[in-house]
Amino acid sequence: MSNLKRSERTRLEILDAAWDLIAERGAAVSMAEIAAAVGMTRQSVYVHFSSRGGLLMALVRRADDRFFIWEGFTSAMTEKDPAKRLDAVLAVWLEFVPKIHPVATDLIRMRATDEDAARAWEDRMAELLKFYRGLINDLKKEGALAPGWSVPRATDFLWASSSVQAWDLLVGDRGWSAVTAEKTIRGTICSTLLK
Repeated sequence: MSNLKRSERTRLEILDAAWDLIAERGAAVSMAEIAAAVGMTRQSVYVHFSSRGGLLMALVRRADDRFFIWEGFTSAMTEKDPAKRLDAVLAVWLEFVPKIHPVATDLIRMRATDEDAARAWEDRMAELLKFYRGLINDLKKEGALAPGWSVPRATDFLWASSSVQAWDLLVGDRGWSAVTAEKTIRGTICSTLLK
């Protein structure tokens, strides 16, 4: 972070403080609370993020960078074997889910009543769905997709089955360990979607 311009460093400090606060207290945390956490005024936070919605959008995009999700996906996609590739992608995603879980579950909960939370969550899910569609399309072209699956339906199944919500139900509601949930989700998706 030392090579960044001062304004960019400040922006990242705000985002990281906001992440920690939201993970601890929920997405309803105020801009004033975020400003206090980084020792600045609320107005100063608004200089960097013109609105609460702008901050939430930057926050969820920062999580991708902070936890290296796209680098992990890029590495997983180098697997030549289609089954290993799908499993590697799922391993990267399911390692990411526990890291984003506290903030993600709050955004998911709030999206029905909070337009900013909904927009931030939908932005990241649209990006994930696009990536998954490309992965499934490749599996289909390589003849690795199980019979009866279209690319859109397989993409939707992959997205829903590996979602934060699915992981949360198993780990949070049913008390599974994160390791057991990851192993089960990966195995189920791979055995269902692959020939």
